[in-house]
Amino acid sequence: MAFDLLFLLNSIFLGVGLAMDAFSVSLANGLREPGMRKSRMCAIAGVFAGFQALMPMLGWVCVHTFVERFAAFSRLVPWIALMLLVYIGGGMLLESLRHKEGEDGDLSVGLGLGALLMQGVATSIDALSVGFTIADYELPMALLCAAIIAAVTFVICFAGLLLGRKFGTKLAGKAGILGGVILIVIGLEIFIKGVV
Repeated sequence: MAFDLLFLLNSIFLGVGLAMDAFSVSLANGLREPGMRKSRMCAIAGVFAGFQALMPMLGWVCVHTFVERFAAFSRLVPWIALMLLVYIGGGMLLESLRHKEGEDGDLSVGLGLGALLMQGVATSIDALSVGFTIADYELPMALLCAAIIAAVTFVICFAGLLLGRKFGTKLAGKAGILGGVILIVIGLEIFIKGVV
């Protein structure tokens, strides 16, 4: 496959489709931390973009090495995403519910690196299957496709963080509850789509 307009459009659309779960999680992260600095927003969007680029390449490698093993693993993808997002979302919910209305405590404590990495894996693990759709690409074109997916994901996630941050300021103490519920719903949605 050569680089042309069709390749570019396909890669952009793949990026948009894959980034929707990460967008929703970014929105929840922005809701939870309304005082987030732009440098932190770039770092969070970068983590999601990195995972969205890495997973299709892992899928591409799987197709070119051990397809049978990958097929067995693909059945576990919805379960893994569900467990990770329910764990993170449940933690956000519990933290928000423990916070009493009159307390001065800061509910917008930053998202830890471990939780961010779990979110990155949970929202991008379904992108492993994209490796099958780009399996006929030579390695340079597969890498370029992954880079385009990463760029699209970065922009979409940054927008989600901006929106979440804006509404998080208005929602104040309820943002953690809303963010936790959003993450659990995303986990359930990924699970249902993957099992049905």
